[in-house]
Amino acid sequence: MTRLLADADSTRWVPVTGRGLRGGRHRKAAIRMLLGSAGLPQGAPGSGFLAWIANRAARAMMRRSDGRILAWVWKDDPELLVAIAQVQELTAQLRTARAMMPIEYDDTEDFRSPFLGQGEKLVIDMPQGERSLLSATYTWDTGTQLVTLQAASPDRERFRTLLPAIEDLARTIRLSDDLEVGESNILRLPPA
Repeated sequence: MTRLLADADSTRWVPVTGRGLRGGRHRKAAIRMLLGSAGLPQGAPGSGFLAWIANRAARAMMRRSDGRILAWVWKDDPELLVAIAQVQELTAQLRTARAMMPIEYDDTEDFRSPFLGQGEKLVIDMPQGERSLLSATYTWDTGTQLVTLQAASPDRERFRTLLPAIEDLARTIRLSDDLEVGESNILRLPPA
């Protein structure tokens, strides 16, 4: 099974995936930010319960993702920036969905990673609505998998200043395959 690995700078990022209590406060802050951008106002009737459900669902999803999803929040201000990396099998349906994305997604720039090679970068810093998040998306097509890092922030003034840190994180993402003993993804040809 293919898993994601990354070396996030611990002075900037706090991981919110994985087991244990580490990152719990940061995970809640990230979920609060994402729920707020989805249109659920803080303090609305039932919002505390919905945030609790979302927190539980996110934790369960992260545990079951088995390394296919990694997430971090900005250490100094957890509600400022969330970054989520994921790897997906590149199916025909996923290729079709990517081809049908709105025209705003055609404004990509080249972005190179030492581990994943040539990819694409898309920064959307013009929010569509009042609660829309600003985002930066980094994507690599490996032929069999699609690797994506998405970073989102509600703060228009500080978002552009955070892009270098997001790019540093994006450059550390890599894939790891679990191989059984005797299994290999290397083709060996007999001597001629």
